[in-house]
Amino acid sequence: MIEISSDVIRGYNDTMILFILRQGPSYGYEISKQIKQMTDGKYIIKETTLYSAFTRMEKNGFIESFPGEADRRTYYRITENGLSYYKEKCEEWELTKEVVERFISKSFTEEQNGYNN
Repeated sequence: MIEISSDVIRGYNDTMILFILRQGPSYGYEISKQIKQMTDGKYIIKETTLYSAFTRMEKNGFIESFPGEADRRTYYRITENGLSYYKEKCEEWELTKEVVERFISKSFTEEQNGYNN
């Protein structure tokens, strides 16, 4: 099975996290579990990557952390700045896809299969 390169997806970890936080506050393990589930296991965010993203996004004002009431977990919620940033990243993604798809041969797999027969 082909895995997604962390280099390819690195710039969109924040977008994935913010997408989940748009649904409501959550904590690290639950967010990583949702990412894995939503990608059918094709992408598993590393714990260090996740917590680095939390630190960076909190510093930039995109999320806020707060302690859980019934447990000792740290929860995160998206801010208004985070919603604006999420929208920008979605627009950026559309442009990125448009540009990169110009260099992706849609028939490449078919060509390769033809050579293998």
